[in-house]
Amino acid sequence: MSESGGADSLKRARFAHVPTIFGLPDGVRDDTDVALIGVPFDGGVTHRPGARHGPEAIRAASKLIRRVHHRSRIAPFEVLRCADAGDVPIEHWFDLSAAHGDIERFYGSLPHGTIPLSLGGDHSITIPILRALGRERPVAVVHVDAHCDTSGEYGGSLFHHGAPFRIAAQEGLIVPELTFQLGIRGSLANAEQWSYSYESGMTVVTIEDLYERGIAAVGQSVAAALGDTPVYVSFDVDAVDPVYAPGTGTPEIGGLTSLDALILIRSLAGANCIGADIVEVSPPFDLGGHTSLLAATLAFEILCVIAARERRL
Repeated sequence: MSESGGADSLKRARFAHVPTIFGLPDGVRDDTDVALIGVPFDGGVTHRPGARHGPEAIRAASKLIRRVHHRSRIAPFEVLRCADAGDVPIEHWFDLSAAHGDIERFYGSLPHGTIPLSLGGDHSITIPILRALGRERPVAVVHVDAHCDTSGEYGGSLFHHGAPFRIAAQEGLIVPELTFQLGIRGSLANAEQWSYSYESGMTVVTIEDLYERGIAAVGQSVAAALGDTPVYVSFDVDAVDPVYAPGTGTPEIGGLTSLDALILIRSLAGANCIGADIVEVSPPFDLGGHTSLLAATLAFEILCVIAARERRL
């Protein structure tokens, strides 16, 4: 653990430099603990596009984030070596499977031990990321979303933003029995749309169950179930009610508040997080940059979760 160069951003006006996420140094080194990576791709959306512009907007919004968590007092950039790895260079924009190959190769090239924190992009990007991270052993998943994303074929394609966790389970990249899907809600295309989640052994916690049981309590029970198991955290911003996060492609009424979302992530403090993503930020549908700021804040919270474990170790 050593100090990140990100602290240098305090020496200049936050509004006056070309934005990297949190003003961090750009480029990944062999000793980088956490690489923040933009994945500007939305070729897997089934309705409203625009998430390809998410990484750029999140980086700009991150200028509003400071260095120390007000509640935990964790200063993640003093615990972790963090860097902005830039955007994944996607060459095959018009071929979904080939674009996923571009993404997988990029993540496969990261230094061993570097934790990727990804800024999407639609939720289909989680598939190639998990292919890179889960190739040696399947990982547990904490998946916060309005939707289970375990649907089958859509529009003639198995690969789309409504199916990453079905595909990941079928490819042996994740452990279904240690996959927790939190905040699920919304109308269905058919009654069996997300049956795969239940049949494969995933734990599905609807938004109603989440509130009845208590958000922090659910998060803490998930963290206890995970123990030291390597876990991937995937946060779709449509988990949050569109009142707070309008800038997304598939909004669902009746979701988390912004504070609920932060509390849920904080409850995972100390988990063995080996990677994370924040996806489905679509700036063309945003109002006042609220959704991008939420995503940047969630990224900071996830860094604090990772730093809490490093500090404990």
